[in-house]
Parts: sequence; C-alpha cells; structure tokens
Amino acid sequence: MRSSQLNWLSAVDAARAIRDGAVSAEELAQACLARAREADGEVQAWAFLDPEHVLAQARALDERRKEGAPLGALHGVPVGIKDIFDTADMPTEDGTVLHAGRTPDRDATPVAMLRAAGALIMGKTVTTELATYAPGKTRNPHNAEHTPGGSSSGSAAAVAAGMVPLALGSQTNGSVIRPAAYCGVYGFKPTHGLVSRHGVLKLSRTLDHVGVFARSIADLALACEEIVGFDENDPDTRLRARIPFGQVAAEEPPLPPHIAFVKTPLWDQAEPETREAFSELVEHLGSRAEEFTLPATVREALDWHRTIMESEMAANLSAEYEKGRDQLSERLRGQLERGRKHTAFEYQAALARIPLLNEGFAELFERYDAILTPAAPGTAPKGLASTGDPAFCTLWTLCGMPAVSLPLMKGSNGLPLGVQLVGPRHDDARLLRTARWLAATVEAD
Repeated sequence: MRSSQLNWLSAVDAARAIRDGAVSAEELAQACLARAREADGEVQAWAFLDPEHVLAQARALDERRKEGAPLGALHGVPVGIKDIFDTADMPTEDGTVLHAGRTPDRDATPVAMLRAAGALIMGKTVTTELATYAPGKTRNPHNAEHTPGGSSSGSAAAVAAGMVPLALGSQTNGSVIRPAAYCGVYGFKPTHGLVSRHGVLKLSRTLDHVGVFARSIADLALACEEIVGFDENDPDTRLRARIPFGQVAAEEPPLPPHIAFVKTPLWDQAEPETREAFSELVEHLGSRAEEFTLPATVREALDWHRTIMESEMAANLSAEYEKGRDQLSERLRGQLERGRKHTAFEYQAALARIPLLNEGFAELFERYDAILTPAAPGTAPKGLASTGDPAFCTLWTLCGMPAVSLPLMKGSNGLPLGVQLVGPRHDDARLLRTARWLAATVEAD
C-alpha cells in the first residue's frame, strides 16, 4: 500500500504491519496527519490535535520496537479520544467554555488501557456540549451540510474520514450508535459496566457507557479486548475472566443466527425509506429473521430514561449550572432544571423498571440471538443545528444491553443508513459474531 493510503488501514491490519516491520508507527502517524490536514478543514473532527506530539509518540513507539521490548496488541495504532475522556498530556474541555483550558493530571482508565496496549493517542475529538444535545463544530464527512450525529460526533467523523482507524466515544442515550450510523462506520456500545468510566465526564451512572468506532467488526473486537476490564474506581465494573472478543467474533456461528426484527413502538417515526429498507433486509434474511412485536407500553421507556438521565445529570452537573448557567445552551439548562424537579419517587420508580425490562428481554433472547432494529429514523438530517433523534437507541441504553451499528445500507441521498443489532447483556462477543455474520450475509449478495 502506498504511504498516502496508510491512513485507510484497519486497526487490525495497521497493528500487524507495524508488528511485522512493514510500516513504522511514524509512517502511519504521518499518513493520518496528512489526511487530517486534507480533510479536517471541512469535517472539523478535532478539538485538539498537536502533530508534533503525535510524531513524538510515534517515534517513541518505534524505538520501543527496535529495542525488542514486548509490544501490545495496538502498538502504533492511532486512536481518537472523545474530548470528555481525561488525558494527562492533552486538554480535556468537555465541549463547554466552562471547562476551557482544563488539563487533567492523569488519563481516564480506558485511555490508560489503550496506552498500555501500545496505542498512539492521536488527539481529542469534538464532543457536543457536555456530551448532550447542543452540536459542536463537526460536519458529516459524506456531506458537510448534514449532521454527523452526536454526542460523539468527532470520533465518528474522524474514523469515517480516514483520519484514524479507531476512536473512543460514549453513550448515555444514542451517542455512539447514532453517529456511527450517520457517518457510515462501525460503532459498538458494550454492556453497561464492561468498560470503566473512571476519568470520563460523568452524566449518569445508570446510563453512561463507553463505546468504540472502527472500520470493521474485527477492529471493534481488537479494541474491546484492551479496554474491557475491572476497575476499582468504577463501581459498575466487576472482576471477570478476559473476554476473547477477537476469537469469538471471527468464528462462524455453530448455527445460523435467529434474529428478531423489532420495529419498536417508534416505527411511525422511521422515515419511509428506512421502513422499506428494513423490510427488504428482513425478506432477504428469510427464515433467519422474523418480526417480534414489543408491547406498546415499552414506549414509556423513553420517559423512564428521561427521568433518570435528567435527574442524574442535574446532580452531576450541579457545579456547572450553579456557576455558569448563562454559558450553557438553552436546551441543556432546560434538562438540568427539569432534573431538579423530578421527585425521588419518580426517579426510583424509573430505576425499578430496568430490571423488569431486562427480565422480559431475557425471555426474548432464549429464542433469538439478536434484535435487528434501525439505528436512527433515517440518514443524517440536513442542517447542523441538531444531532438527530436518538429514540431508536434509548431503550437499549436504558437496559444496558450491548448494541452495534453496521454500515450496511444507504439512503436515496447517498448517505449511510445504519443497521442496529442488540444482544443480551454480557453476551457482547457473540453479538459481534452475529454482526459479522449479518454483514457477510448482506455483502455476499
């Protein structure tokens, strides 16, 4: 591959090439920086990017390899980091002027785990305001007049535009799956609590997830093997054996997966071409997919999610509200003010719904391997004043289930149309295996 095309290598291929000595970490970093210079004037994916610091990291990684030191699985692979993850060597400003110039003294746990695996931390990608709804500067790489989604807008756009093969994001509602769908990349939100959130902007302990953007299922698996794990600083993580994401995701399923096509009670919000595309996809899958209708009461899950999210955000962002409410967007102020008004009864009642929902879905997953559903109502909306509707992600985030967005279809406007697969909690590797099977099935025809 020509040096000018190295930036398009997958994470798996890049790691292998560096390990084998076919490419140096510095050469790959140079290619990614060149692509950023070429594309980021329009895409605007980066909140912080220091080329000299990138190259210094790359040279240090190359020196380590020359010395014969042990190499991690991501040695030399550039990774973009959403600007709500603390980084000891770069600012972390959380998409708000209230945190401008903030410089943490240590890495967030997922960033530290990436560095331990040899990853090159490329820079900080744009987030929406405090990872909520007010858009940042990023534009969709496929059409700059359209939103890239949010809140992990810069991470999705940087991978889609060829500036990095991997990027970290987060999801409290639809902030990984939706931008992955809009930007036409693979996006994965693991089970709640699998990846530590220590050192990551805290909005909602109940709902916050760390996620990954990549160019393939294999890349998602490679990243997850390095960032999933117990952290005593995140009470929702737990001690468990290492999950062989790569091995499981690469295997052929012992039997062809059986998939539940779930429209959700929000189907009326899906655009006509989305409904038509999913109908064709289900027909193509034949006996391997069948429609499953959720009870209409599931629509109430959006209200339960909103109550939990707004209540916990109001508590976690109380300092920002008290000291700088005039610097917050009107929409975020409204969220925080509603959160302050929810009663303890409303909040606890909403929390109590989560285990009940998961009990019901456990029965569904006794019959099906995964749920097939849209990642968003349609392709990325035109305009930059909104990041799009996360409603097709809300239920799965509330339940803490793993979800993956696959760039398998396109809309009539040529923009990506994401396919979402959802799996049972703590069955993340098998969900990636099912996703790989689905992608191979669709691409083979």
